[in-house]
Amino acid sequence: MGHVEWTTIAGLDEVPAAGAVVHADRLWQGPAGGGAVAAVQLAELTGGCTFFTALGDDHAGRRSRAELEHRGVRVRAAPRPGPTRTAVSVVDRGGERTTITLGERLQPAAADPLDWAELASFDAVFFTAGDADLLREARRAGTLVVTAREFTTVLESGVRVDALVGSSCDPAEHCNPALLRTLPGLVVSTEGRHGGVFTTCGQAPRRYRPARAPGPLVDTYGVGDNFAAVLTYALAAGSTTADALDLAAKHGAACTTRRGPFAARPAPARRAARV
Repeated sequence: MGHVEWTTIAGLDEVPAAGAVVHADRLWQGPAGGGAVAAVQLAELTGGCTFFTALGDDHAGRRSRAELEHRGVRVRAAPRPGPTRTAVSVVDRGGERTTITLGERLQPAAADPLDWAELASFDAVFFTAGDADLLREARRAGTLVVTAREFTTVLESGVRVDALVGSSCDPAEHCNPALLRTLPGLVVSTEGRHGGVFTTCGQAPRRYRPARAPGPLVDTYGVGDNFAAVLTYALAAGSTTADALDLAAKHGAACTTRRGPFAARPAPARRAARV
């Protein structure tokens, strides 16, 4: 549940200095952003995923829907009069990415005429964008995981969150779970190649180990979104916290070895699930 951006990933030797003019090679193009990346990963894991989002009536919106549906995602999109947001992500020779978004982020809302009652039949929801009322609707699912970027929405909604996940390297994902009415069952703060830190039910923080990448570093775009999606899947499937973090770390590490956030071909479905 969340947003999509039609994204172009371009490669260059290094991020240019102010005033410079450089050439970049297009490495990948497709629907991305936290919601779209997570939806594709969940579809690969389970054989299908419903993605509640919002799209503009433009070429980027139509192409995003087509690409996502081709990858097994059932798109439920509220229409918006403005253009679908686009993004450009430049990747330097070290594999690090810098992303620039263009346009307003389009996100679903509880007032949109979509079948929110359907959420009661879902094993899990991963929430990347939306309003507080929509997050309350998402709580109908068996497991609710929310990106730390939406901490303010969690705070406003007052709902109990099963897991809150974010990156310690991203200032926009820093939050204080102690401000919430009810502490999340799990809070995860990722640290890239160093693994990360997690707490369960407000207990003392512990570390989890990073996974070894199955190849050389190519691109870091979408690593965190893939990690969060796999964590959502594993928790909904009944995995222990340790096993869920281990599986999420492996998929995150695998993402660094390819161009773009998606696998070349869908992975075999493991368990039929409603996500």
